[in-house]
Amino acid sequence: MTGGAKVTVAGAGALGLCTALALADAGCVVTVCDPEPVGLASAVAAGMLAPVFEAALDPEAASAFDILIAARDLWPGLEARAGVVLDRSGAMAVGETAWLAGIRAALIRLGVHGIDLPRRTAEQLAPGLSEAFGQAVLVREDWRLEPRAALAALRSAAMAAGVQVRREAVQAPGDADWLVIATGPAQGLADVAPELTRLTPIKGQIARYADLRRGGVSVRGEGVYAVPGADGLAVGATMEPGASDAQPDRKALAPMLLAGARLFPALEHAAFELAAGVRAATPDGLPMAGFSQAPKVILATGARRNGWLLAPLIAQVVAACVTGGEAGPYAARFDPARFAQGAFGGGR
Repeated sequence: MTGGAKVTVAGAGALGLCTALALADAGCVVTVCDPEPVGLASAVAAGMLAPVFEAALDPEAASAFDILIAARDLWPGLEARAGVVLDRSGAMAVGETAWLAGIRAALIRLGVHGIDLPRRTAEQLAPGLSEAFGQAVLVREDWRLEPRAALAALRSAAMAAGVQVRREAVQAPGDADWLVIATGPAQGLADVAPELTRLTPIKGQIARYADLRRGGVSVRGEGVYAVPGADGLAVGATMEPGASDAQPDRKALAPMLLAGARLFPALEHAAFELAAGVRAATPDGLPMAGFSQAPKVILATGARRNGWLLAPLIAQVVAACVTGGEAGPYAARFDPARFAQGAFGGGR
C-alpha cells in the first residue's frame, strides 16, 4: 500500500509517538489512542540511549549491539525533526577493579574505545561520587534524553503533522486500514494479535532524588545506574519479570538503593520519590515490529528495557510495512513471525 493509509496507533509512549510521526511524514492519516497517555512506562524511564553499556552489561543485549547502535544513530534525525533534546556527554562505569576489568573486556569485544579516568576526573564528571572508587571508564557513544520532555516534543511534532491523539482504548482496527499495536503487555489486545501472548511483563522501578545532582554524565555501577536530569538524579532500575502492577514496592527496591548509595553516599539519607512502569519483553529480547498474523494489524512492541533507544528504528520498520517502503536490514530480526511456528499453528 502506498501513502494515504488510515492508521490507528494504540499506545502514546515512545514507540507509539515515534511511529505515528513516521507514518504522518509518510502521508498516512494517523490517530493515536491511549487511555492513560500520561501514565506511561516511557515517562518513568531514565531516558538512556545507551547501546554500549546495555550491550556490555546485559547478556541479552550483547548480540544485538549492531541494532542498538543503528537505532541510536536515528535519534539526531528526530532531534532535528521533533525538537527532542539529546545529551551527548556520555556515560561512565564505576566499580571495583575486577568489575571494571570485565567492562573493559566487554568494550573491546564490542569494538568500543573506553577512556580510563582517574578518580579526580570521574568526580568532576559525577559530583558526589564515592571516594571508594579510584578509577572509572567513560564512553561517549551512550547518550540520554529527558523522557517527559521528549514525549511532549514528539506529541507536539506528531500533532503538527496532522496526527490526532485520543484518550481512549482500542480493541480492533475498526475502519482503519491498519492498527499498530505499540502498547505494553497488558492492554487487552491479545485477542486482536495472538503474538502478544508471547510477551512477558517486566516491572521496572526507579527512585528520583529531586534535590541531588542535576548535571554531569550518567553513571553505571554494579546493579544500578544513576542518571542526572531536570527532575534530579534518577537511580534505577529494578527488573521484575512477570510483575504487571505499576505500584512502587520499597522492598524490591532495597538492593538497588543500597547500590546507589555505594556510588553516591549522599543518597543514603536523602529523600526520594518512587515510580514504576511495566514494559514488555519477547522471549529473545528483541522487539516485535512488523505484520501480525491477524489481518490489518502491525506490531510495534516488546522492546524490553530499550524502548526509547529502539523507538525510531521500530517506527521505520512499521512505516515501511504500511507504505510498502524499504524496511531496512533489521526488519527480519524484528519479524513477529519468528515466534509463530509451534505457538500459533504455523506461519502466516
